[in-house]
Amino acid sequence: MKLIFTFLLLTFSTYIFPQSEISKVEPFLESVISQFPNVRDIAISNDKSEVVFSAQSYMGDISALISIKKTNNTWSTPEIVSFSGQFFDLEPYFSSDGLTLYFVSNRPLDSSSNAIKDFDIWYVKRENLNSKWSSPINMGSPINTVMDEFYPVITDSGNLYFTLDNQALKQKDNIYVSEFINGKYTEPKQLSSSINSDGYEFNAFVARDESYIIYTCYNREGGFGSGDLYISYKSDNGDWTPSENMGDKINSDKMDYCPFVDETSNTLYFTSKRNSVLTTSEKQLTIVDLLAKFNTYKNGLSRLYKVLLND
Repeated sequence: MKLIFTFLLLTFSTYIFPQSEISKVEPFLESVISQFPNVRDIAISNDKSEVVFSAQSYMGDISALISIKKTNNTWSTPEIVSFSGQFFDLEPYFSSDGLTLYFVSNRPLDSSSNAIKDFDIWYVKRENLNSKWSSPINMGSPINTVMDEFYPVITDSGNLYFTLDNQALKQKDNIYVSEFINGKYTEPKQLSSSINSDGYEFNAFVARDESYIIYTCYNREGGFGSGDLYISYKSDNGDWTPSENMGDKINSDKMDYCPFVDETSNTLYFTSKRNSVLTTSEKQLTIVDLLAKFNTYKNGLSRLYKVLLND
């Protein structure tokens, strides 16, 4: 099912996002997220009862996957998932049935070792939604290489989209896809120049039916901040339409990244480093005032936000 974004068709292949139909960007799970220095990378189960996100240190050198679950409309206390908390884990993504969770880690292939390696895509499985997660399983070749693989997304066809920093091509981060054919993953290939460029493209969310892709472009000409969210559609001939900036009602003058869409509610969740803290004050601050200012949600650290894309 295609996302009901209500875009205006200008040409056969180009869409422009109607800014008038975007609601206000709001903090997501503010009381939970505010407990951590930096939070990014959100995965929400299809039944909306479970959220997994990456919690990171102030300097971003520590990262663990955190889970919260909803019961009777109340969220549980945040907990580190059973397989995380030792290595640098981030970027979770649920399978449609919620029984597989994909993520990125620099953990060693040998569970008896503590020596970190490059970043690979891993996954864990469970028998049902109340079961414990399995031990992490490396996706292996041809997905994982000696290079860094990031931000996995699995579509209904089984195709895997991810970000790859392929230094052998002397390029920056690009979006790749590995098609799932006859039960096996094919050699990953870059998406077209409608998506990728000579600059940085990363953190792609792809619709489960592969009808659209939302991803981050870094310092692209015409952007609003250091990183902006862009969107592209799959045309009838299978090509991606030239990507378009999602506009200043979503993007800020800071880094906006890590998109995730709940397609049943047309809600876009994403990470942003937007900052609304004023550097000066009308009066001298007390220590309470100062701490409150430091702890403002929009304080330039990575925080989670949501926006309804159309009513």
